[in-house]
Amino acid sequence: MTGQLAGKTAIVTGGASGIGLAITRLYLAEGAEVLAVDLQPFDAADLQASDKLARLLCDITTPDAADSIVDAVLSRFGKVDILVNNAGICLPGTVEDQTPESWLRTMEVNVTAPFMITRAVLPHMKLRGTGRIINLGSIMSDFGGPSLCAYGTSKHAVAGLTKSLSADLGKFGITANYLQPGAIMTPLAAPSMSDPAFRSYWEEKAPVGRIGEAHEVAAAALFLATDAASYVSGAGIKVCGGAISRF
Repeated sequence: MTGQLAGKTAIVTGGASGIGLAITRLYLAEGAEVLAVDLQPFDAADLQASDKLARLLCDITTPDAADSIVDAVLSRFGKVDILVNNAGICLPGTVEDQTPESWLRTMEVNVTAPFMITRAVLPHMKLRGTGRIINLGSIMSDFGGPSLCAYGTSKHAVAGLTKSLSADLGKFGITANYLQPGAIMTPLAAPSMSDPAFRSYWEEKAPVGRIGEAHEVAAAALFLATDAASYVSGAGIKVCGGAISRF
C-alpha cells in the first residue's frame, strides 16, 4: 500500500461487513484512522485491533446517532476528513405491496440517516476547509427495477442529496460524490446470489461476465477520498462491470 490516506480520519457506516468492511480495511491499509460504525457486532477476525481503528455499535436511525458518531470520532481522533455513508438496507416490494413501514424504514436508513450524519460532520469539515463525503448509491440511481420500489427510490434520493451537497459545499473545500455499485457479492446479497437464475441474470447483464466483489467498490471509495479526486464532485461513479450499458 502507498499511504494515500496517511494523516486522514474517516467515518465509515456499515463498517462491519460487506462493502463497508472492505472500505474500512482499505482505508486502514492506506494509513487512515477509521471510525467504523455498525448496528451489528464486529468480528475480531475481520477487523483486528489497531490504534488507528475505533468501532461504534450504533443504530444510525436513532435521534442522537449523528451526534454520537461525531462525538466518537472527535474524542478518539480529534477530527474528521472523510465520511462514507455506506450503511443501507433493501426491503423488496412493488408500489402495491411495499408496506408503509418498509417504505419508511428504507428511507430512514438509506436517505435520512446519511443526511443527518452529514449535517453533523459539516461544521468540523468546514472549520478545516476540507472534506470528502462519499455516499453509497446504486446503479438503481439511474433506472427503476422490478419489486424494488422503496430501494430504487431511496437510491435516486441519494444521488439527489449528493448533488445538492456538492453544489452547496464546494466553496468550503468539501467534495461530495456517490458510488453506484452493480451486483456485488456481500453477506446482504448472498441469499439472492444463491438463486441460480438471479445470479445468472446479473452475470449476463455485466459485460465483464461476473458478479463484483466488495474490494472493487472499496477501490473506488479510496480514489474519491484521496487528493487525486480533488476536482471530482457531484459525480456518480459506477462500479458495475458495465451492467448499466445493457439496461
